[in-house]
Amino acid sequence: MLMKKSQHKGPKATMSVIQKFFIASMFMWAVPVAILYGFNNNLFPGTDNLSPYSVTLVSGFLAVISVNVVIAFYIYLAMREPAEKHEPDPKFLAEAKASMKQPTTDAPQSSDSQKKEQ
Repeated sequence: MLMKKSQHKGPKATMSVIQKFFIASMFMWAVPVAILYGFNNNLFPGTDNLSPYSVTLVSGFLAVISVNVVIAFYIYLAMREPAEKHEPDPKFLAEAKASMKQPTTDAPQSSDSQKKEQ
């Protein structure tokens, strides 16, 4: 099915993209903060047995990994977005083909060809 220019992605599709970006951005902020908070307040099991140095390393490492997971999931969602194929305007194509078939006898001659004739 050919789509006309007026049927391109509208504000509804744009809002969907903005909404996904906003949600991903919020997760990129909230998940690492929640991980750091959980580790620093011993909300995860087994964190009370770790030294403060280990808690800092493990929580920081998991926070960075969580941001990368959120980014990978956002990229996955972006890749699943339907891609529109651009269809050229049939009227424009017809005019372009017709103009290519017309002879170019009334075109001005280049300076090189004028010098050769003299």
